[in-house]
Amino acid sequence: MKFTRIEYAVAGRVGTISLNRPEKRNALDDVMVAELTQAFIAAAKDPGVKVVVLRANGPVFSAGADLDYLQRVAKFDFNANLEDCQKLIRLFVSINQMKKPVVAVVEGPALAGGCGLATACDFIIADKEKAEFGYPEVRIGFIPAIVLVYLLRRVSESQAKELVFTGKSISAQRAYEIGLVNEVVPTTEMSAFLSRFLQELVEKSSGTSISLMKEIFAKLPGMNLSDALDYVANMNAVARMTDDFRKGVSAFLNKEKIIW
Repeated sequence: MKFTRIEYAVAGRVGTISLNRPEKRNALDDVMVAELTQAFIAAAKDPGVKVVVLRANGPVFSAGADLDYLQRVAKFDFNANLEDCQKLIRLFVSINQMKKPVVAVVEGPALAGGCGLATACDFIIADKEKAEFGYPEVRIGFIPAIVLVYLLRRVSESQAKELVFTGKSISAQRAYEIGLVNEVVPTTEMSAFLSRFLQELVEKSSGTSISLMKEIFAKLPGMNLSDALDYVANMNAVARMTDDFRKGVSAFLNKEKIIW
């Protein structure tokens, strides 16, 4: 695959997707959205990829939508804008509903749609000194509507309102305190931490188990209690019939080390 806005590489069962427009602060336009969607779909289908990493080249993770792109969409009619929004939704769905864990590594400002990209991932690892997060859309008369769906799965409604109504950016530490990010890591320790974190996901967690759990996380919201219990009982039964379950139980009983 050839890309102009991103890079995609696979090594050690980890697929790494890197935003690659540092001269434009990794701003999102229709081309980058299309390329990211293509890369995430490819990673989802690749049996040699167990974990996916989203990161960025340059000092900024992503400044959000490209200004030239915003000028173009401002001239669209409703139907054209709706079609464009659906393409962005397809990208977020390809990230969030992938059956493999997706880790965002944020080592600079992640703003607006860029913050949304990170929020759609399963994990956010943030650089303690360099990362910041914000939704400044209201300051230019826009709204972070699509990304709000994923933000509300991470933080409380009150905290989400503060972020999207004020448009203020927050530090990596504050993002950690409100539950937006999973880990805050000093710059000098990021490489070693990320290596350990990814290795554990690759070697110590069953890919089948993660896949089933991601499906559960995606479907549970909105279910009533009775339906939810019926659903998870079925998923539990399915899990007990998988090869990974049999392999894991056998290794446990025989006191054997298992590497997935």
